[in-house]
Amino acid sequence: MPFAGHPATPDRAEPPSPLTRRTFVAAAATTGAALWSASSGTAWAAPGRPVDKGVHEQDVHERLVRAASPLWRRLPTSWQDGPFLGNGRLGAQLYAGERAGTLKLILSHTEVQDQRGQWRGGIGYSRLPIGYFTLTLAGTITEVDWTLDVYDAELRGTVTTTRGSVAFTALIHNDTGALLVATRPSAGEESAAWTFTWLTAATTRTSGKPPEYTPNPDPEVGDGYVQQPLLAGGGWSTAWRERREGGGRLLAAHLVYRFPGEATEATRAARSAVDRTLGQDLETSVARHRHWWHGFHHRSLLSVPDKRLQSFYVIQLYKLASATRSGGPTISEWGPWFPEVGNNWTAVWWNLNVQIGMAPVLGSNHPELDSVTSTFAQFEKNLPTSVPAAHRDGETYALGHPSDWQLRAGDQYDVGTPGGDRISDNFGNLTWALHNVWQAYRHSMDRAVLRDVVLPVLARAINFYAHFLHEGPDGILHLPTTRSPEYANAADCAYDLSLIRWGARTLLDAARLLRTDDPRAPRWRDIARRLTPYAEDPTAGVMIGKDVPLADSHRHHSHLLWLYPLRERTWDRPGDRDVMRRSMDHWVSMRDLWHGYSYATASSMYSVMDQPEPALDFLTFFTDLKVVADCAMTRNTMYREGRNFALESPLSAAQSLLDMAVQGQDGVVKVFPSVSARWPDASFTSLRTPGAFLVDADRSAGTTRWVRVHSEAGSPLTVQHGIPGAVTVRDERGRPLPWRETGPGRVRVNLPRERTAVITPKGGTAGTGPRDVPSLGAWTGWGLPD
Repeated sequence: MPFAGHPATPDRAEPPSPLTRRTFVAAAATTGAALWSASSGTAWAAPGRPVDKGVHEQDVHERLVRAASPLWRRLPTSWQDGPFLGNGRLGAQLYAGERAGTLKLILSHTEVQDQRGQWRGGIGYSRLPIGYFTLTLAGTITEVDWTLDVYDAELRGTVTTTRGSVAFTALIHNDTGALLVATRPSAGEESAAWTFTWLTAATTRTSGKPPEYTPNPDPEVGDGYVQQPLLAGGGWSTAWRERREGGGRLLAAHLVYRFPGEATEATRAARSAVDRTLGQDLETSVARHRHWWHGFHHRSLLSVPDKRLQSFYVIQLYKLASATRSGGPTISEWGPWFPEVGNNWTAVWWNLNVQIGMAPVLGSNHPELDSVTSTFAQFEKNLPTSVPAAHRDGETYALGHPSDWQLRAGDQYDVGTPGGDRISDNFGNLTWALHNVWQAYRHSMDRAVLRDVVLPVLARAINFYAHFLHEGPDGILHLPTTRSPEYANAADCAYDLSLIRWGARTLLDAARLLRTDDPRAPRWRDIARRLTPYAEDPTAGVMIGKDVPLADSHRHHSHLLWLYPLRERTWDRPGDRDVMRRSMDHWVSMRDLWHGYSYATASSMYSVMDQPEPALDFLTFFTDLKVVADCAMTRNTMYREGRNFALESPLSAAQSLLDMAVQGQDGVVKVFPSVSARWPDASFTSLRTPGAFLVDADRSAGTTRWVRVHSEAGSPLTVQHGIPGAVTVRDERGRPLPWRETGPGRVRVNLPRERTAVITPKGGTAGTGPRDVPSLGAWTGWGLPD
C-alpha cells in the first residue's frame, strides 16, 4: 500500500555517511571501548564515533542527541528506572536480577500475543510474557557505569563487582531484530555468562479474566532455544547462542512468532536467524544499524534552553522509534517492553492512549513511525466485528478496546448501542483515531491516505453514529445516551458530538479534495448543519452533556476534544475565546484526580490559547516527576499509574513541546506561538506542519531572528513569523518572493511545491543550519546519574 511507509521526505540535514571499519576500532571511552579487540567478533562494540572526530567536530544533531543520553551510576531495579532498547517489535530492558550478583535482560515483542478470540481483547489477544536472560557474575555488584546512547541506539557500560568488572555493549538491530550483547570481563569475572529463563505464556491481566482461562502449555526447551506453543495454534521461539570472542563473549538472540503456523516453524526460523547473524560481518551489520538511527535523529531538531526538557524530548523520539514503525504494530500500553510488575494493560487502548501517544510522530517529521495510518490501511477488515450485530450492514464500523494490534477486540465483543441497555465508552474510539490519520494526510498531503483510509473508514465510523441520531422537537439532531470516557453517561455527550461534528465536516472536505460526488454527502452535510450544540454552563463552559456538568476532577479531557486536538474553536476567532477560557478554567480548577497526560494535554491547550506561561508550568509539573493520584513519570521517562506501566503520558508531553515551537491551523503556520518569556532562546529544524511544510526557525534574546519554510505540496501558506518590524521574504537562492502582509506579524507567501521561503528582518540574513541554544543552567539528566 502506498502509505504503509509514507513516502520519504527529503532530509535537508543529511545524516553522516555509512561508518567504516575504522569507526569501530581503537576508540577509547569511559565504557572501556579500548578493550574490544579489532580482530574479534566484538570489535563493533566500541562506541560508534569516528576516532578522528572529536566532540567539537560532531554536527549539532549528534552533539545534542548524545548529550540527552541517560546515564546510570546506580543499579536500576525494574522497568521504572532501567534502560531500554527496541526496534519497533523486539524490546529489552536491563536491571538487577533476582539474586545478588546477577543482571536481568528481559525481552518482549509487540507481536507475541494470545489468539483466543472468544474472550475480550485484553485476555483473548493479550500480550504474553516471553522470558529473560540472566548475566551471572562471580562477585557482588558494587558499582555500575552505563550510558544509553540514544544516537547509536546502544547501551554501553561496565558493571563492577567484588571480584572484578564486566564491560558490555548491547543493541537490538534496527533491520534484523537481532539482540546482540558483547561482554568483556576483567580478571576475576571471566566466568560471566548469560542463561535464559522462560516465563509462563499466560495473560497477566486480572480484570475480566474468565474463570475457565488456562495458561498456554509449557514450552519445549532445547539447546539454545525455547519453543512456546499456543493453545490456539502457532506460537513463538526464542533462539540464542553465546560464543567466546577473544577474551570476551558475544550473545546473539532472535525471536520469531508464527500465527497462523506452527511453533516448530518459528524455531527453525529463529535458529537460522541466529546462524545468519553470527555468520555475517558484524561491523558492517552494526554500521547499518547505526546509520539508520543517525539518519533518524537528523530528520529534525528542537533545542530549548531547559536542557532537561530538551533531553526528555529527544528520549521520547528515541522511545517512539524503539516502540513502533509504519507497517508494524502500533503502540500498546507497554510498547515493546514487558513490566514484571504493573502488567494489567495487556493490549492496545483506543479511548485516548494510542491517539495522544502517537501524536508527536507527525510534527517531529517522523512519518516512518506512523503505525496508526498503516494499521487502519491493513486491518480495516476487522472493524465490523466491533459493531453490534443489528447494525452490521457493511457500511458501519466501530472499534472496541482493548484490541490487539490488528484491531480485533474479541469475537464476541461489540461496543454496545447508544441509548441502549449497554453503554460503553468505546463509541468514539474509531473516529478519534481517524483524526490521527487525517493529521497524517494534512502533514504529508498524500492523497492516497485521504482516498484509501480517511474517506472510506471515516464514512463508516460516522455512519455508526448516524444510526442513532434523531431529530428533536427543535428541528436539530440529538444523540441518545452515550458515555464520556471515564466520567459519566449523558445524552448529547460533548465527547461524541465533537467527534461527529469533526467527522462530518472532514468527510465533506475529503470528498471535495478528491473531487468525488459521494452520494452520502447530503447526509454528512445535514449532520454538520443540524447537529445540536454542546450543553454549556454560563460559568463552567462546555458540560459533559445534557444536564450533566463536570462536577469533580476528571483526568480525561474527553469533553474538551473540540478545543484540542480537534480545534473546532480557535483562539484566532475572538468569538470563540470566551467558551474556551471558561471551559479550560473549570477543568483545570479540579486537579486532584489528574494523571500525567492531563498535565501534558493542559499544556498543549494553553499553547493553542496563546498562553505560554501556564503551558510551560503544566508541562514541567509533569516532567519534574510530581506524584498526583499515585501516578508519576519515572526516572527513565517511563510512566506509572499506580503500579501499572503506561507509555502514552510522556509521549504526549513531547507533543506539548512541539505545540510551543510551531503550530499549523487553518492554513496558518505559527512560529514560536507559545514560547515562555523564561526561554529567551529556542531553535528548531525540519519540524512538520499541516500543509506539508517543513519549518526551521531561530529565536534569540526573546525575538524571532528568522524563519525558513519548505513546501512539499504547494499548499496555501500564511506565516505568523513573530519578527518585529519590516521583513524580507526571499527564496532559497535569495531571490524575492511574492508576498503580502495579512496582519501584524503575518505574511501570505506564494510558495510553489518544493520551494523554500526565508523570512528575515528587512536586510537581515538567516542561519545556515540548526543551533543548540545556550542552557539556562545546571540540570540533572535522566536515568540514575547520581
